[in-house]
Amino acid sequence: MLIKKILPAERERALALAMDVFMQYEAHDYPKEGIETFRRFLADREKIEALEMYGSYEGDELTGMIAMGNEGEHVTLFFVDGKHQRRGVGRKLFEAALSRSSSETITVNSSAFAVGIYRRLGFTAVAEEQTSNGLRYTPMIYKNKNSG
Repeated sequence: MLIKKILPAERERALALAMDVFMQYEAHDYPKEGIETFRRFLADREKIEALEMYGSYEGDELTGMIAMGNEGEHVTLFFVDGKHQRRGVGRKLFEAALSRSSSETITVNSSAFAVGIYRRLGFTAVAEEQTSNGLRYTPMIYKNKNSG
């Protein structure tokens, strides 16, 4: 498995993976409004271009992606292809992003599907589940031991 920065020319491929995984594993938890909110976010070029993205690759196949916002302070997108889940891909992606972040804390607004995944990575919930624009999420935080 190779983890590397996703270049601008590869972003569409990464966003397609994010949408596919979202639709397969998470969309059933959201009303139409939430699905459309997610779709609009992925289509917002200005917001997407502001993210730093990393991908996991098996040969030429993109198997997962993580996108960090706010200069490495926030996990904005984090998806692993279904057939590559539970193989350490997500952990390796998170570790790669973490190693490049100088922030003392990293935040995420986790979907209900991913709360357990984030807990295993060391995140803790800082508030109860919330809903905004049809998207349900739990605010979580990670104390970065690599900062400083």
